[in-house]
Amino acid sequence: MGSGKRVYNAPPLTSAELRSALAPFPSLPFVSRSTLELVDEMPPPDVIVHSSSSGGRDDAIPFGFGGNKVRKLAFVAAHAKAEGADTLITAGGVQSNHARATAAAAAKLGMRAVLVANGEPPAAPTANALLDALLGAEVVYVGSREERAPKMNELAEQLRAGGRHPYTIPIGASMPLGALAFVMAMLELVDEMPPPDVIVHSSSSGGTQAGLIAGCRLLGLPTRVVGVSADAPTASLHGDIRAIVSGVADLLRLDPADLGRGTAIEVDDRFVGEGYGISTAASREAIELAARTEALFLDPTYTAKAMAGLIAYVRQQRFVEGQTILFWHTGGQVALFA
Repeated sequence: MGSGKRVYNAPPLTSAELRSALAPFPSLPFVSRSTLELVDEMPPPDVIVHSSSSGGRDDAIPFGFGGNKVRKLAFVAAHAKAEGADTLITAGGVQSNHARATAAAAAKLGMRAVLVANGEPPAAPTANALLDALLGAEVVYVGSREERAPKMNELAEQLRAGGRHPYTIPIGASMPLGALAFVMAMLELVDEMPPPDVIVHSSSSGGTQAGLIAGCRLLGLPTRVVGVSADAPTASLHGDIRAIVSGVADLLRLDPADLGRGTAIEVDDRFVGEGYGISTAASREAIELAARTEALFLDPTYTAKAMAGLIAYVRQQRFVEGQTILFWHTGGQVALFA
């Protein structure tokens, strides 16, 4: 992928230059692009929580029940297809949104999906686990998160030995190629509206935040990107995000130092509560408030905690009057039916 040559001397790039840099990377049409639905006559809102799939509503992506993982897989699955893969392998929890999205991509492309899930097989599959089954994915269960990556490697070796061509996707598709999808998303955003002052979103494996930050740095935007952690501590996520941003620079044939400047990595881990997937009083309030005021559905694992963070920031007056704050809904609402 890529031309093998340095694309431009250094950011910031124009939108046209960045589109040119992204052109060598194929993308599947999993993400529909639509126009931001803001009434022309109204003044710019201080907080945007409802916009198009390309402008912060990944839950509105129609393919495979949507979500930020679908956006990433548009690039990652396209690469797998170009590499001649016939099987997609990935991992997550039993109710993993990423696993479901990978199974959907595989089904659409006529591939086999093998999912490694940490946890017990559900007696009666619901939500994402039900969708995995409907999509025809093979699910292999392991006892812990730590066992997932070794099991993926083991399964890939078995498949190769059997004459198949597996393509292993890291958890969350949080890899430089997946992050490129959110570089593209920032391009789509600035096509539709002035850059917001702040983007707030849920951050877990780091790929989404890395892509948003890389997009802002490449375009020279002043936008802050605040990731509200769903599980990992701030320091850990910082390291993951820095590594993925550096990988984005490599893909685009840029000096990683050039992409190391600009929008800061901001991760807030104060809303995790007792742990991953365990709701808090603040996240439950966020789910009800978003539904009853905006008919906007959040999921209990990711977006509810991110919205809880946004609500807390507003109440603490950490945003100033006149700022435009965009809440990037990363999807996952299928988990409401688990």
